[in-house]
Amino acid sequence: MSKQLLQELQAAEIGRVVENEPLSKHTTWKIGGPADIFIEPDSIKSLEKTMAIIQPYHLPWRAIGRGSNLLVDDEGIEGIVIKLGQKMEYMERDGGRIRAGGGFSFIKLATILSKDGYSGLEFAGGIPGTVGGAVFMNAGAHGSDMSQILVKAHVLYPDGRLVWLSNEELEFSYRTSRLQKEKAICAEAVIQLQPGNKEEVVQEMKKHKNYRRETQPWNYPCAGSVFRNPLPNHAGELIEKAGLKGYRNGGAQISEQHANFIVNIDHAKAADVLGIINHVKNTIYDLYGVTMNTEVEIVKRK
Repeated sequence: MSKQLLQELQAAEIGRVVENEPLSKHTTWKIGGPADIFIEPDSIKSLEKTMAIIQPYHLPWRAIGRGSNLLVDDEGIEGIVIKLGQKMEYMERDGGRIRAGGGFSFIKLATILSKDGYSGLEFAGGIPGTVGGAVFMNAGAHGSDMSQILVKAHVLYPDGRLVWLSNEELEFSYRTSRLQKEKAICAEAVIQLQPGNKEEVVQEMKKHKNYRRETQPWNYPCAGSVFRNPLPNHAGELIEKAGLKGYRNGGAQISEQHANFIVNIDHAKAADVLGIINHVKNTIYDLYGVTMNTEVEIVKRK
């Protein structure tokens, strides 16, 4: 990795810049080797500056939020990892219209706004990750998702363009947006919520949080649902029907509580989790002829 690039980034005063940062510190699975260079920009301007500095070097890079949807290789990630961290966790409000930084915790945003009686984010009760990640993945649950409330997103492209994209322009579909195809970063988002009955909104949020607590294994490091639902089937139901609940490989295990969760029960490696993912794919295809695709992103070192 270029020492010149590292020095240039550190001199630019864009935020935290370090070498060989273990990504196990930055994923909810608590798994992942080091990033060659790890950057936490402290503003959108710093994020723009970061992109301008790294582009001429033609090195691989990726952006992450809270790492709630990532399985990172035990060997780490080649190149540069940009994390939208706490410095990009801000929120501005004008009634039910909210502008939030890409690094803002999605659960925190939903909790704050529900307590103020605004409706539309109840589905986010218990969804980990950041606002930027929620836009990128079109995060959703309980019959709703980000596409239902998003007005526009401030997006940084790899070529350095910083543009606003409307809801329609983001081309949302089930757990996807055009940002995934174009490798663009959601730096901030504007959402529109409606005034609701405060008590009802808070109760709805609590219901969703309690449902997750009761049905999902958040007492272990995990990354939420591993597989997309192969509609009209549900991933968890297929895995359970196949008798795979509790299946273990190394330090990783298919949760006894929810079959679409893989939990880190004993210092699991990425290879342990990947072994389970492949076993599930093969088993479900052999038994039911159904192809299982992951909702989590698997990042391997080149």
